[in-house]
Amino acid sequence: MPFHPLWIVVALVVVLIIFGPGRLPELGGAVGKAMREFRKATTELTHEVTSAAQAKPEPPAPTESTAQGSTSEAKPSNQ
Repeated sequence: MPFHPLWIVVALVVVLIIFGPGRLPELGGAVGKAMREFRKATTELTHEVTSAAQAKPEPPAPTESTAQGSTSEAKPSNQ
């Protein structure tokens, strides 16, 4: 359902009637700030997800128990 230009004009007239001409600049500024914050958050999230997806996982560092061998391994019995 496309937006018809008349619908936008009617919406603006209703907003003007409800809030009055004195509060419209304040309301516009608040909407602008909210849009900037939203864009900033989505950009940061996009960059974070992209960098996490492109980063190569580092191999796990060898721990002391795997480097020296495990002491809980089964020893062969002398039978």
